[in-house]
Amino acid sequence: MEESYESAIRHLNSRKAPAKARLDDMRGSDDMAKWLELVGHSIKDLNQLNIIHISGTKGKGSTCAFTATFLHVHGKTCGYPQKVGLYTSPHMKNIRERIRINGEPISEGLFTRRFFEVWGKLPDRATPMLDIPRYLQLLALVSYHVFILEKVDVAIYETHLGGEFDATNIVRNPVVTAVTSIAIDHVRLLGPTVEDIAWQKAGIFKAGSLAFSTRQLPAVTTVLQKRAAEKGVVLEFVDIDSALPTDAASLKPKVQKLNCSLAATVVRAWLRIKAPKAQSIMASDCFTRGVHNFSWPGRFQQITEQGFQWFLDGAHNDSSVQHAVQWYAETTSQNPRYDIE
Repeated sequence: MEESYESAIRHLNSRKAPAKARLDDMRGSDDMAKWLELVGHSIKDLNQLNIIHISGTKGKGSTCAFTATFLHVHGKTCGYPQKVGLYTSPHMKNIRERIRINGEPISEGLFTRRFFEVWGKLPDRATPMLDIPRYLQLLALVSYHVFILEKVDVAIYETHLGGEFDATNIVRNPVVTAVTSIAIDHVRLLGPTVEDIAWQKAGIFKAGSLAFSTRQLPAVTTVLQKRAAEKGVVLEFVDIDSALPTDAASLKPKVQKLNCSLAATVVRAWLRIKAPKAQSIMASDCFTRGVHNFSWPGRFQQITEQGFQWFLDGAHNDSSVQHAVQWYAETTSQNPRYDIE
């Protein structure tokens, strides 16, 4: 079998399948532990990744990226963490954007090698006892394999869809969990109500792990608090951080202030546990530099090219579109250079 990067992509894409009619038909986590063991890792091995697990409807990708940026800056300043893994979806240009170490997508060579190590140990056809991993499940398995073998000090995981039955939710002992803003989305699979969606998102809470959330709608707050209590978790709600830099372009949209504040809280909590002697630095220099170094293409992004100004945002639901429109309107109205036609 050819083991090139192009071949890896073809094999991965062969596992794409039409969306199922019900969430029960596409639970991503059902066989993940068995597949992980076939690859050569146990659920307990995931503990060494010191995972930060983030779910939500809006802003979870940005929150994950802020979290990774803060930890990377902290590592360069204080020496720990040295390697920061980041797993997100979707990608914009190439699949390797979903699996990053220290802010950079893993190389084609590394992706290819680790992909075929995983592919070669998994079943190629479903049986009554064991299914075959679909596209996102396979990607999650590759990410675990990469991060374990590359010995990252921390791995930040964004859920795919929901939380309770998500393929990333096989982690039993995350260090910190967090939930970004929850709204109506993927109603057919997670709904029909926002309370149903909140129940799914809160599935990442684990006893013994710290849990945080942005401020939510009252109905969502009630569900999150109930689920946290059922799991024996103390849930803390996070407001906008008063220490946020006021001159950072990345924080012009209010929603990014919320995402950044949640990420900063998550990082401080992670450092209290994993690097307690260094956490005070995060309160000042690392925090500010992290905000100014932040980059997350496709999210409230501005590009100047050949005299044109482009405003890009991958809004995918009604609420996100409203935030994108508000950002565009405020940015253009504050700058007379923009000629709107």
